[in-house]
This record gives sequence, C-alpha cells and structure tokens, in this order.
Amino acid sequence: MIKKIATLFIVLAMVAIGGFFYVTNQINSYLDQPVKITEPEIITISSGTSLNGVLNQLAQNEWIEPSEYSRLLRRVHPELVHIKAGTFQIEPQQTLEQALLFLNEGREHQFAITFVEGSRFSEWIEALSQAPYLEHELKGLSEEQVAVELGIEQSKLEGLFLAETYHYTVGTSDADILKRAHQKLNDVLDSKWQEKQANLPLKTPYEALILASIIEKETAVESERERVASVFVNRLNKRMRLQTDPTVIYGMGDNYDGNIRKKDLRTPTPYNTYVINGLPPTPIAMPGRASIEAALNPEDSNYLYFVASGKGGHVFSKNLADHNRAVRAYLKQLRSNK
Repeated sequence: MIKKIATLFIVLAMVAIGGFFYVTNQINSYLDQPVKITEPEIITISSGTSLNGVLNQLAQNEWIEPSEYSRLLRRVHPELVHIKAGTFQIEPQQTLEQALLFLNEGREHQFAITFVEGSRFSEWIEALSQAPYLEHELKGLSEEQVAVELGIEQSKLEGLFLAETYHYTVGTSDADILKRAHQKLNDVLDSKWQEKQANLPLKTPYEALILASIIEKETAVESERERVASVFVNRLNKRMRLQTDPTVIYGMGDNYDGNIRKKDLRTPTPYNTYVINGLPPTPIAMPGRASIEAALNPEDSNYLYFVASGKGGHVFSKNLADHNRAVRAYLKQLRSNK
C-alpha cells in the first residue's frame, strides 16, 4: 500500500513538474514574440494600470498575440510587474519581454521640436501649436499676453528665444518650452557679452541681439558670419545707415509679397534701415549661437558693403565703386541663370 502511495505521489509530482515546465515554456514563448509594429509607436500607460492591463492594451492595439497564459505571467516573471505610468515609445524588433522591461524602467519618450535660426516668433507659435503631446497654455493669447505669461518685460518677443532643438515629455506646455528657450538665450547672450570685443558700437546686450538677428537673416554661410558682422559694425561706427533688406522685409509685415521695390526702400517704417539711422528697435528673427557670437566678435575688416555672389555666398567691398561692380556682376549672373 505504501509503495502504491509513493508511486502515486511520484507520478503526481512528475505531472506537476511537467505542467510547471509546460506553462513556463508557454509563458516564455509568449514573451519571446516580436511586437508587431513596423515603425516606432507611442503608447501611454495611465497611472494605476496593472501588468494585465498593459498586456490587454498591447493586444487591443494588435501589437501582440494574446495568450491564455498571460494571467500567470506575474507569477513566473515578477520582475515585469512594476509598470510605470507615462508615455513611451516602443521600437520595432523588440520582443514583448523587452517592451515590458522598458516600461518597467519608466524612461518616458522625449519628443523634440526644432526651431530654425532666422525663424520668427509667429512661426514658433505655429510650430508649438502643432507639436504632439504638448499642453497648449498660450493658445489664443496675443504676443503681449504671452510676454506676461512668460514673465518677460519686453512686449515684443522677436529674437528673445534661442533657436535650437528642445526635448520634452508628455505634460510639458508650450510656455515651458518658451521659458527654457528664453533662459538659454539669456545665458548665451550674457556669456558672449562678457567676451565681446572692445569698442563695439553696441550699448547693451539687447542691441547685440538685434544685430545678431540681422546677421542671421543676411547669411546662412557659417564662414561669412564674422565678416557680415564687420560690415554692419563698420557702418555703425561711421554712422552710415545699415541698408539691409531683411529689416525692410520685416517692417513691411504682411505687405511683403516676395519682392522689394524701390518704393519699399523709401517707405518709412521703424525697421527700414534704408531710412532710419542705427539699429531697428527690436530683433527681426530668432538668432542662433553663431550669429550672437559674430555680432560681439566681428572680423577685423574695412568692408562696408556686400552683395550676393549668385553662387551661394557674398562679395564684400570696401568702397562704393567696387560694390557697384559686384552688384552688376551679380545681376549678370542672375540673367545667365535664367
């Protein structure tokens, strides 16, 4: 009798062990399945969502095949239970186990928004309004109201944010992004102001920012920035008008249709540097670091003029006669390109 009981016990133990290994194998096969996505996908896990809730969410998205053994997963792999709330990016080629481990780490996805050097505040607001997973606290506010929300003294916000790429997570607001961009601008401007050349015709960091924005609009050629800056600094020192087209365009506002006519050059606006003396009242665009540095550390030159070469750069001249020849050459180059 005892022998029979022992035999039965062994059989039951073997069945239990076999069952355990079978279930474990099924669960591991379930975990080894690749997530069925062909490109990175965003998933938001709400606070309090359990492991089973996440598995159901993945199955409903048709990213994984469901399994009747999924409810036993927490017992076999307790290390996968501690799912974090947030918004995450699941990558192609990940297995279900890799995806769950990633969700346990809690590293939320960093979204990115890039502001190009030379862009305007109005373009920033439009880009922010289209940015995914961003809270829109500034929607419908005027520029002056935005300035108040951001705690900025100037009511005109052009040029007061550093053009570069900013990363954010879900729950970040458009105001948060602009506050960071404004602080970065101040940090860079203050730092470069401390390192500026002596005897520049710039009384304040804000004037340097205005000049940097003009440089930003005048050239995208990195090697030319300091030389372009030198032209404007030389003209300011000689009390010559800057006569730079981007300021005219900015002053024209919505009236600009892609062309500048002679009458536009003669039409007074606060920004028309063919009419006004010195710098315009505010920046005309968002400058990058390089243009700020160029404004405060221009090349040592005697250049007073420059015009497009027609080949991607500019021709610089020290006197009006040479400049006029360069202009004629540029016009000839334009005609030959037609």
